[in-house]
Amino acid sequence: MKVELVTNLKRQAAKILADLRETKESVLITEHGLPSAYLVDVDDYEFMQRRLSLLERLSQGERAILDGRTLSAEQARMRMHKRLK
Repeated sequence: MKVELVTNLKRQAAKILADLRETKESVLITEHGLPSAYLVDVDDYEFMQRRLSLLERLSQGERAILDGRTLSAEQARMRMHKRLK
């Protein structure tokens, strides 16, 4: 991962973005020596968002199992049958 100062981003935004598009390597932007933001490729960001959404749904499913909010296969089949009518 590349690291850039925020002042470099201000001065060389077009170049930094061009490098990002070419290399697909994320860029950590620092401000006053501290991490401030990440620049990531659009495709990588969208992939991460889809992955995060999937992980959230898996977590909700695990919570439902732990809370006893589950259906038998027959109950699920009947609900689906009703919804598809």
